[in-house]
Amino acid sequence: MELIQQVPTLSAYLAADEVIDHEHPLVRETAARLRADGDDAYTYAKAAYEFVRDAIPHSSDAGDMRVTWRASDVLEKATGICHAKAHALTALLRARHIPTALCYQRLAGDDGSDPLVHGLVAVGLPGREGWHRQDPRGNMPGVDAQFSLDGERLAWVVRPQLGEVDYPGLHARPHPAVIGALREAPDRPSLWRTLPTAL
Repeated sequence: MELIQQVPTLSAYLAADEVIDHEHPLVRETAARLRADGDDAYTYAKAAYEFVRDAIPHSSDAGDMRVTWRASDVLEKATGICHAKAHALTALLRARHIPTALCYQRLAGDDGSDPLVHGLVAVGLPGREGWHRQDPRGNMPGVDAQFSLDGERLAWVVRPQLGEVDYPGLHARPHPAVIGALREAPDRPSLWRTLPTAL
């Protein structure tokens, strides 16, 4: 699948905003701590990915009812659904000047019911051509996502026969339908009812 930048200028994929708040002190401190593991872009990106994947539980897996959406809040509260974790990883990568995009899949149950939009990131590392999608959702039985630039190792491979979709768009900012649902949900059960089912 060809990934398509929604904004032509690469600088948009390095920008900070209210959601991807990589100028926040907690984001900066976390990035500095992760950088200690290695200064080159690949080593840092892999360390940041593994930190978000493993050290910040997916709120559904952990039974956490809180809803986070701003990157610094995800790091502070150590919880979030896939979209929130993608925001945190994007902020950590952009804090080290690594172009990072938000991207999405439409996933469904094994019978095609209960579709939901799933959040990922794509990184553009120096010396590596193109964008490379990564899924920081968090592993569990049956899910083994890994940081990879040589073939995708996402949590799920879409099943088109069930209406699942890999959306090719690379977004500099969170999709409005996604961030709107996250901001307005008082708790995670409410969020499951309002997250978009398609983009």
